[in-house]
Amino acid sequence: MVEPRVYEAMRQPIVSHVDPYFFQVAEDIHRLLALVFGTRNLFTMVISGTGSAGMEAAIVNFTDPGARFAVFANGYFSDRITDIARRQGADVVRFEKPWGETFGEEEARAFILRERPAVVAYVQAETSTGAWQNGKAICEAAHEIGALVIGDCVTSLGGMPVEVDATGIDIAYSCTQKGLSCPPGLAPITLSPRALDKLRARSVPARSFYFDLKLLDEYFQGAHRYHHTAPITMFYALREALAVIAEEGLEKRFERHRRNHLALVAGLEALGLRMHVTDPAQRLWTLNTPRVPEGVDDLKVRKRLIEEHGIEILGGFGPLARKVFRIGLMGASSTAENVRTLLGALESALRA
Repeated sequence: MVEPRVYEAMRQPIVSHVDPYFFQVAEDIHRLLALVFGTRNLFTMVISGTGSAGMEAAIVNFTDPGARFAVFANGYFSDRITDIARRQGADVVRFEKPWGETFGEEEARAFILRERPAVVAYVQAETSTGAWQNGKAICEAAHEIGALVIGDCVTSLGGMPVEVDATGIDIAYSCTQKGLSCPPGLAPITLSPRALDKLRARSVPARSFYFDLKLLDEYFQGAHRYHHTAPITMFYALREALAVIAEEGLEKRFERHRRNHLALVAGLEALGLRMHVTDPAQRLWTLNTPRVPEGVDDLKVRKRLIEEHGIEILGGFGPLARKVFRIGLMGASSTAENVRTLLGALESALRA
């Protein structure tokens, strides 16, 4: 759900993409976004595009043909990272686990030290499985061998502590339509000083003009040299959404998400459902994945929810197709009332 104040912000008159007021809005976003990412990075901005644009920008700017690129693969979006890296000509190596499992510190470290990649990528919050990956050990091992770390924070930003600096993520990206309670259309991204130095030292331009972060840096933070026509209305929307987060306070916001997640899990278990991610510490607060009970048709349940109650939840895909429900509980949607409403409707649908 989109914050009501965001809709109001989107009614503001559009200005030019090189108007001084637009760059003031972009600077406000830079300041507020750094707070939510948990970083002091100077390079913190948004890309005109959805979360996948952030993913592609993160990869194309730091991946050269033939370079070794390591992926912690345990879900759909780690597979997408793999695909994009291969399209860049990278030498991709993968540490694979079943969808929904996470990687331990020692095994993650051993993989990185054995493969010695130039870039390491992992998904902090996997939308396809509901699993949370602690990335601190991954980042520490990668930095030992001089590698950069890409962290996918699409389903965590704004709903869980991302903590870019404390974790050690070098390139983190996200989206606007999940934990930030905006419409889709922008991809927040932040670069560590280590990554920024690597970017500025590139002698060959990135293989994508649109996602060239050096050019985008000149547009937003540098001389404001024209690069593309930014979606002005979405910048208004994001600034207002980030202002709402700042007013609520990060600690209160995270606690709200944690509390509502725990309430939902307790209710699901009371209905007899089991969570796909078995370790409570490895579950997302924003995306919940109960397993579909034996003998229940998940398509019929989801159809009944949306037709009779106006509630939309999604099913699994890939190896989890027809095996899990995916229930978003993030941003403006994460309320105790929504938890109660969903549990009541789901109980009725399951009985039917």
